[in-house]
Amino acid sequence: MNLAGRRIVLGVTGGIAAYKAIEVCRRLVDAGAHVSPIMTEGAKRFVGETTFSALASEPVQTSLWDEESPIPHTRLGQGADVIVVAPATARLLSAYASGYSDDLLTATLIATRAPVVVCPAMHTEMWEHPSVQANLETLRSRGVIIVPPAEGRLAGGDVGTGRLADPGDIVAAIERALLSIDGELPDRDLVGLDVLVTAGGTREAIDPVRVITNRSSGKQGYAIAAEAAARGANVTLVTTVDREAPSGVTVIEVVSAADMEAAVMPLSAAQDVIVMAAAVADFRPVVVADRKLKKDEFGSDGPARILLEPTHDFLVDLGTRKPAGQVLVGFAAETDNVLGNARGKLARKNLDLIVANDVGAPGVGFEHDTNEVVLVSATGMDHNVPLTDKRSIARHVIDAIVSIRAAH
Repeated sequence: MNLAGRRIVLGVTGGIAAYKAIEVCRRLVDAGAHVSPIMTEGAKRFVGETTFSALASEPVQTSLWDEESPIPHTRLGQGADVIVVAPATARLLSAYASGYSDDLLTATLIATRAPVVVCPAMHTEMWEHPSVQANLETLRSRGVIIVPPAEGRLAGGDVGTGRLADPGDIVAAIERALLSIDGELPDRDLVGLDVLVTAGGTREAIDPVRVITNRSSGKQGYAIAAEAAARGANVTLVTTVDREAPSGVTVIEVVSAADMEAAVMPLSAAQDVIVMAAAVADFRPVVVADRKLKKDEFGSDGPARILLEPTHDFLVDLGTRKPAGQVLVGFAAETDNVLGNARGKLARKNLDLIVANDVGAPGVGFEHDTNEVVLVSATGMDHNVPLTDKRSIARHVIDAIVSIRAAH
């Protein structure tokens, strides 16, 4: 979705996760939104006002009393297309649910008719407390969108539910809120479906220190997993990269091509959709040393020599064993003859759809936040998606999958 021109109020409260709101702010501004930040007094104990003032569209506001506008809360509340609070502390939830407005942020929340997205973050015990859950239920009943916290490492070394949701999930929730008021909210058209997505580049060991790998960051695979989950699917993400997983997605971590095959194949028959977005290595060393090899062991009289062998292309197996009704999607990262190579791969591997891109083009593919692709289907239909963010690419991919399933 294009956020250009949208006015978004970003509220930041006093939790350790306040630093993540910096990334949320950056993503919103990069997407073209006008971001008006509000920080509570507690938030200022964790992050500096200067940071948000530098990144946002206007300076941070912190008080009901010391701004140029005599009624800043009504100006912000009435002018917002959406208000997001990230992180939202237990105190903020309590105040908002009860209508208690003792600072600029809570006053703005009560002075708006715009959609509100609240992203709680706190320790597990606080998150699970009955009063917090009751306040959340009250807010939900009033139409407030709650982006639940993720499970993981918390402040002080604890592990549990309470981590602020991934910035990408927060931005996606903001987009859905805006779509809902525009009357454009898409159906949850993957509800009840099992979707498996692979992401990242595999790493093939030379010795305990060195590997052969590629430039895949996993960003596109993660965006597809997030989009599928947002549209109701039960998503399993098999990944080689250490990125914060989308909310509600089951993650299986792997390293090598063989690891990925071992994770994917036992699950494959039960999947309604498989999206092989990972960049799986085509070759691996024939012999993996059990110790770090010295430089001269690679050959001292010329170029270094590492004997390679092909990895097993298990995407071929997936295409051969594909059960009736399953949609199998592959990726083709090319530098020339993009369409020709993609169509050849589509046919050879019995795919329903292939996502092809020219990774030599500026801003496209590996490591970028943007991508430009052509979707090539087994029915002969090509769909070009011009350069855009990877979450938008993911929407086009999922839309194509839905269309293919409808035609089956």
